[in-house]
Amino acid sequence: MYYVGIDISKYKHDCFILDQSGEIIAEDFIFANNLEGFNSLKTLLSSLANPNEIKIGFEATGHYTSNLKRFLENAHYSFMESNPALISKFIHAQTLRRTKSDPIDSRSIARWLMTVEYKPYPTGFYHIYSLKSLTRLRDSVIRQRSLYMVKLTNILDHIFPEFKPFFNERFSATALFILEKYHTPEAIACIPDSDYEVIHCVSRGKFSFTKLISLRELATNTVGESNDIFEVELASILALYRTTEAEVIHLENEIIPLIRELNPKILTIPGIGDITAASIIAEYGNISRFKSPAQMLSFAGLEPGYYQSGIMEFHGKMVKHGSSQLRCVLMNCTVPLIRFNPVFATYYHKKRKEGKSHRVALSHVAKKLIRLIYTLESNGIDFDASKLR
Repeated sequence: MYYVGIDISKYKHDCFILDQSGEIIAEDFIFANNLEGFNSLKTLLSSLANPNEIKIGFEATGHYTSNLKRFLENAHYSFMESNPALISKFIHAQTLRRTKSDPIDSRSIARWLMTVEYKPYPTGFYHIYSLKSLTRLRDSVIRQRSLYMVKLTNILDHIFPEFKPFFNERFSATALFILEKYHTPEAIACIPDSDYEVIHCVSRGKFSFTKLISLRELATNTVGESNDIFEVELASILALYRTTEAEVIHLENEIIPLIRELNPKILTIPGIGDITAASIIAEYGNISRFKSPAQMLSFAGLEPGYYQSGIMEFHGKMVKHGSSQLRCVLMNCTVPLIRFNPVFATYYHKKRKEGKSHRVALSHVAKKLIRLIYTLESNGIDFDASKLR
């Protein structure tokens, strides 16, 4: 058996190879992050043994490994991706010296690979990788959209501070339509009665004529002060908001067919929609690589901390290691779960009666969801509320 440690970087990769007896086979082998470099690695590996007798490991370094993964999979080589924190702790356990370099890292990865259970990356991971890229990009665009809403609020605090409270502190479709069409308090104060039908239609019948009269009075008596600069900023922020909103819709239209093609059992859980399911599956990847729900909890960083020494024993807060993206999705999806799924609603209220705070109770709901996902995906069965405890 041969153990191959690869330290990943942007333009080149460092490779170190050991055999099962610990003898060095290749040291300081550097190959470029291009086809020629990948072929040189393949030539070296093929000279050693067949792919089944070679274990390859490298750190998780985001998109820098994607091309190498695809190349290795096409060449029928398995590989294992590890958390950089584990490699770092392994290196520190070997020496007290504060020395770091790419060759040292590749050597450490190879030696670490000899000490752990080899868990090769699942084949056909590019469907999941595409889903992960799209869901993370969507999350990034949504965060940017939220930033534009904050900036829009700041502008309104200057020119029309009464506007947002009038709409219950929300930028509804009606509020945005009025801002885009009329821009300033002066224009809003002079909205003609003839425009009411359009506004009424945008609001789906929720914006009454009485509200229009009240809004015009607020605009007439506002304490804000408008000027040309604020008007330009307002128009610009609204345009950027609409752009990001359109991009979110576009990305969701790409994500939904992908997750429906995968058709995970998580979609059978009431309260879990296509986008939420896509985000969870994209972060976890192949559920079969987890041996228990506890491992899935650990991957999401939702497991509680634990310390025991002698007669002392402490149970701490959640460790918050692992994927922060996944943890955020799991915690956020607990709210619709409680709304639309009686099983999770009952479980949430049970935790609240035990004295748990709202946030802690939600974390318990998220943990229950993870255990449910593991059961459904591992056994290939649909959600059945009657079988839950």
